[in-house]
Amino acid sequence: MDINDRVVIVTGGGSGIGAETSRLLAGRGAKIVVTDISETGEEIAKGIRQAGGEATFIRADISAEEEAEALVAKTLERYGRLDGAFNNAGVEQAGVPLHQLTAAQWDRAIRVDLTGVFHSLKYEIAAMLESGTRGSIVNTASSLGQIAVTDAAEYVAAKHGVIGLTRAAAADYGQHGIRVNAVLPGIVETPLIARLSEDPTFSGKFDAMRQRHPLGRFAKANEIGEAVAWLLSDNSEFVTGAAIPVDGGYLAV
Repeated sequence: MDINDRVVIVTGGGSGIGAETSRLLAGRGAKIVVTDISETGEEIAKGIRQAGGEATFIRADISAEEEAEALVAKTLERYGRLDGAFNNAGVEQAGVPLHQLTAAQWDRAIRVDLTGVFHSLKYEIAAMLESGTRGSIVNTASSLGQIAVTDAAEYVAAKHGVIGLTRAAAADYGQHGIRVNAVLPGIVETPLIARLSEDPTFSGKFDAMRQRHPLGRFAKANEIGEAVAWLLSDNSEFVTGAAIPVDGGYLAV
């Protein structure tokens, strides 16, 4: 999977899947623009540089269109081109049933998880079209982009939207050599999940969810990163508009 010297934006790169994927891609020679609303992204970029990789941190809130536009502009200013992107930034569900969901909770999930992907795609694709780059973009959806669970209406709606947006972009820009795909993680081992798993309020639910995965465990963040790396590479050059589960079989049962 040759991604050496490719310039790749990773949104939500300050923690979890984004951080691990940034490290993985940098380890294979990509030049990473780590983006996050939090300054933790700077620590991830610094760690990559200390390990011998190339990384730059640019703070951005991709739910704001002007910040997504500025992110791409700053990337072009620094590197002169954009070859790929992993649009991974997102927020979790509020955890209440639909009739208790506030408009603010709904707006937050849609603004970050769906509209943020739209903003990112809009300016990433424009940059690729301008330079004639045959680029690859990967969006983080979710297994909940294809099914639903209780108490997650706003998150389910947003992630279903990400899959639709991915397919629409793939249809629009395939003729220009720009590929757009989505990965669909199940539950991934992150510090948040680890903390909730130890909470008696949630531990029983997580035990049941773990058993729902045929592989009998949750994903490691780097396992999602491996799928992203493949989609960003030329090894997947005939794959576009795909929504690929990386979920331990969760959607299969």
